[in-house]
Formats: sequence, structure tokens, C-alpha cells
Amino acid sequence: MHRNQLLQLLENYQPFNATESKFHEEIISFVKENPSCFERYLMIGHVTGSAWILDKSHQYTLLTHHKKLNQWFQTGGHCDGDSDVLNVALKEAEEETGLKNIKVLNPEIFDIDIHLIPERKGIPVHLHFDVRFLLEADMNEDLIVSSESTDLKWIPLSEVAELNDSDSIMRMVEKSL
Repeated sequence: MHRNQLLQLLENYQPFNATESKFHEEIISFVKENPSCFERYLMIGHVTGSAWILDKSHQYTLLTHHKKLNQWFQTGGHCDGDSDVLNVALKEAEEETGLKNIKVLNPEIFDIDIHLIPERKGIPVHLHFDVRFLLEADMNEDLIVSSESTDLKWIPLSEVAELNDSDSIMRMVEKSL
């Protein structure tokens, strides 16, 4: 039963393009077929929650430089059993940025992505079924870089590609514009 909330959000979600349509079908199947889809011990993969954080003008996004993957990304992380993926996205945004005044712009899904996580420290290659939400924060609020990151930056949407031009990130930029 704990998967029903996410399945309802996914059923209501309208994919942006063909790639996201494919992800949409795959995430719905994965969640339906795996009762433990929110647990990181599920070694084939697991649901994660992410936050695409915009400033109040919606011209900047907050990215974190991920220490393990050595790349710039949105904030996010493992559900660790929490089936409220929006709650996970908010918690991760706060933990990874130090921001205290984060506003949910829409409780519906903003973006979905499936990406491969490389093997590391005995944890095999697996998939993250990432569910992303649109949040807003004040650029003037102090940031705190977490132990998972090496840096945090507010980046103009027009310059995000200079840090990460992956389809996954650029899709969220395009949706934001």
C-alpha cells in the first residue's frame, strides 16, 4: 500500500519527451513489481527523490558538486524506506544545502529519470529511479556544503550546460525556461 502515493503521482504525470515517456513506463513497472522499491538494499535499483531548486526569479538553479561522482547535479538521495518521495526531496535539499526556507512550487512530479550508478565499495552497479520535484529558495540564504559535496552554486539557467550538459539536467533546464 505504501507505493500507492507514488503510483498516483506517476499516473498523473505527463512526460515531457520520448525519453521521459520511456522512463515513465519503466518507473511505473519497477514500483509495481518491487514492494521494497524505496529501500537501498534492493540491489537492482531503488527509487530516489531529488529537488530542482530555483531562485525566486526562476532564472537560477542551485547545483551541488557531488563528491563521489565528481559532477554537478541537483540535490537528492535515497528514500531509505520513506515512500513520500516529495518529503525525501525536501529532506535531501535541506541536508545538502543548509537551506531552511525551501518552498514547494508544485507537489506534483516535475521530472523523472533513470540512471546507472557505478559499482563502488562493494555495492554493485544499480539503477536510480529518480523522481524530481520543483522547489524554490532564496539565493541570499546562507549555504552549507554537506560532506557529500565539494561545492554548491547558484547557476544561471542559461549557463548550466557549462557544468553539466547531460540530457537529464538539460531537460529540467528546458522545463524551467
